[in-house]
Amino acid sequence: MSGEFSADCFRAIANYTYDWESWHAPDGRLLWVNATVERMTGYTPEECLVMPDYPLPLVAEEDRSRITEILTAAQKGDIGNDIEFRTAHRDGRSLWTAVSWQPIYNDSGTHLGFRTSIRDITERHELKEQLRLHAAHLEQLVQERTARITQLEIHRRKMEKLAALGQLAAGVAHEVNNPLAGIRNAFALFKADIAPDNEHYELLELIDSEIERISSITHQMYQLYRPSSHDATTFSLSRAIEDVVCLSQPAAAKAGVAINCESDQEEIQVTLPEGEVKQILLNLMQNAIQASSEGSAVRLEVKSSDATVSVAVIDQGEGIQPTDLPRIFDPFFTTKVGDSKQGMGLGLSVSRSLIEAMGGTIEVASQPGAGAVFTANFPVADPPGNR
Repeated sequence: MSGEFSADCFRAIANYTYDWESWHAPDGRLLWVNATVERMTGYTPEECLVMPDYPLPLVAEEDRSRITEILTAAQKGDIGNDIEFRTAHRDGRSLWTAVSWQPIYNDSGTHLGFRTSIRDITERHELKEQLRLHAAHLEQLVQERTARITQLEIHRRKMEKLAALGQLAAGVAHEVNNPLAGIRNAFALFKADIAPDNEHYELLELIDSEIERISSITHQMYQLYRPSSHDATTFSLSRAIEDVVCLSQPAAAKAGVAINCESDQEEIQVTLPEGEVKQILLNLMQNAIQASSEGSAVRLEVKSSDATVSVAVIDQGEGIQPTDLPRIFDPFFTTKVGDSKQGMGLGLSVSRSLIEAMGGTIEVASQPGAGAVFTANFPVADPPGNR
């Protein structure tokens, strides 16, 4: 060893320095290294002293160029602090460490070399990585919550718009319904005086059916806003579905469409407003039949769990265009263009309002040319205080 440093100086460093401490000559040669180097790298001080390119063999390959730059700067008398790099342990492990360095001068100002102090920061680096991952997770949560809030705000605005539209529709329906009732009663008296064999009797039947259609439309418009007044009762949903299928058979037969029904249970009991459940299913069945071509079939699939019952109404029609799907439940929106007999596009909107009031949902899945699947998800029981 060089005699430029006293034995007491070396002993003090050896005894009181926990970090990996090295002393270098002005040209960068290693003069002394403490025993900590073995704990951090697996190499003894004696092995280090005979390394021609110390400390590069103890540095991870990807960080050696950085350490070379630091050693060059230290030889020029520069000072640096807490520069991170990876140390390569003899057993193949990698440790995160940080190096600080400063020049050494004697009392007369002669440059004696420089010292480096390397500290194990593996735990600090792991904490930093955990903090980074945690911050990334929080950022993801913020983005998800922000997206959710945006969706809720869009939904709120849409609900406000639909509520205003529904209120207007209910008002119009109420105003139309009163004179319509007078027209219906007067027409009934007029029709009663006409013999069925009259040449114009068919026109009277047509007028009667159109009055009935107007009445049905105003009833749907009124329901779009009117809070439900039906109380929940316990009834057989299986029987209610049979009733809906029975009511749908005449329209299906006229259209040349078959109706098939499958259920995972023979008997399903629910506690809901029975009339509204039937209306929802009847609306879905009517839409499916109207969308189906002659010779095809409409299929009902019923699946139940402890909390919900799902009724899927599946048709083999032309399907729904992707651009129409987001609007399919909007009031007065219809894809049945050019057929005045198909209503005003209120059935799905009314059905969704009714089932959401029960705490359920309606879902739709469709591809153009592959039919559509409308799934009504009913709760087994109407939640208390839901209405």
